Amino acid sequence: TFDYEGRELSCEHGGRRVVRYEPNGTVTVIADKFEGKRLNSPNDIAVHPDGGIWFTDPIYGIRGNYEGFKADSELPMAVYRVDGKSGRIEKLTDELGGPNGICFSPDYKKVYVADTGAPREIRVWDTDGKSIRNGKRFVQLDIPGTGQPSAADGIRCDVDGNIWAGARPGVQVVAPNGDRIGMIRLPETCANVCFGGAKRNRLFMTASESLYTVYVETTGAHIA
Repeated sequence: TFDYEGRELSCEHGGRRVVRYEPNGTVTVIADKFEGKRLNSPNDIAVHPDGGIWFTDPIYGIRGNYEGFKADSELPMAVYRVDGKSGRIEKLTDELGGPNGICFSPDYKKVYVADTGAPREIRVWDTDGKSIRNGKRFVQLDIPGTGQPSAADGIRCDVDGNIWAGARPGVQVVAPNGDRIGMIRLPETCANVCFGGAKRNRLFMTASESLYTVYVETTGAHIA
């Protein structure tokens, strides 16, 4: 994703850190440890207007050598916030079985996190931009017509507050009240999504071996 100064932010499974790419080509490490212990394998990021960087830290990148490098976990899986001014890292919650995608509502008063671990649901909290409260299940997705659970991976929010989630069989769209209102079927598993283009009305979908894109009748709520 990008911050509000147009700098790219990236989660590195192999490096077990969150980094920022500066305009001059240098790399700034945003987070690689918490309380002196190495992060697991940061997975996804959301940026707050106050400069705070929120990210999830599951173990997917250290379970084996496919997505990163096999290693022992030093910390519980968690969601963190990096203060935009001080750079201080704060743990927001470690109660999820597999924190994955993360995004804010259009007004930044709610934050959503896809929990790929059991029971495989998207969680939502109220937030003041610095802390979270009133956590609850937002939705538990399934594969339409089968009843089989479909864990959400990357998630993004549009200007109407709908959540777009990479989830089998492609991308599922969920209204703010938790109702499923749309779907984009793909021939591959979709890992992540983002809105891009000049009007942020083009959805990009990263899949198992391909990148898909489609223009949609809405606009992404925030910067990619």
